[in-house]
Amino acid sequence: MTATTTSTRTAPPPSAARVALKSPTGRGLLDGAWWPRSRDLATELPALADVLDPLWGRITRVAVNPMLWPVVPRKVTVRDRVLKVGWFTPELDPHELLLLSYGAGRWDLLVIPPETDAATAVRFMAAVCDPDGPPLTATDLVAAESARHHDIAVGDRPQTTEESWGCEDGATSTPAVPTAAGR
Repeated sequence: MTATTTSTRTAPPPSAARVALKSPTGRGLLDGAWWPRSRDLATELPALADVLDPLWGRITRVAVNPMLWPVVPRKVTVRDRVLKVGWFTPELDPHELLLLSYGAGRWDLLVIPPETDAATAVRFMAAVCDPDGPPLTATDLVAAESARHHDIAVGDRPQTTEESWGCEDGATSTPAVPTAAGR
């Protein structure tokens, strides 16, 4: 007896690369954003190349800053070929991936940290692909998102400052703050 199952999957398969690309007429320092599922380049790069090869020509070389990648392999097998991988510490933004293809050019992608939640990843992708957005570096975008999260966290925090100690007459009083000596 054989069992047959059919699937009408609408989401991309788990192995598909999560990529957002700027339109060819877009300006800026970045050409798109990539949200890998892990920090394992040998596992992640083949799916990325599968998506980008038909669009940009065969990707032949990749460069990363090793600061955020635990292992940077020299070569990664992509189907029937080898993709050469290099690293540059001071010259390349840690949150960026540089891609080169046969005579077709160079592309720079923001690398969204794998541990990023989906809503934040969508904001990163939208920011990179915004044709009217400011020309920010990958690190600028990551720092701006980090500051945004910090502002949200501060805004959601219950007030414990002097302003929360308001009196009925509108005056504020300074709360007594215990010191190490007074405990």
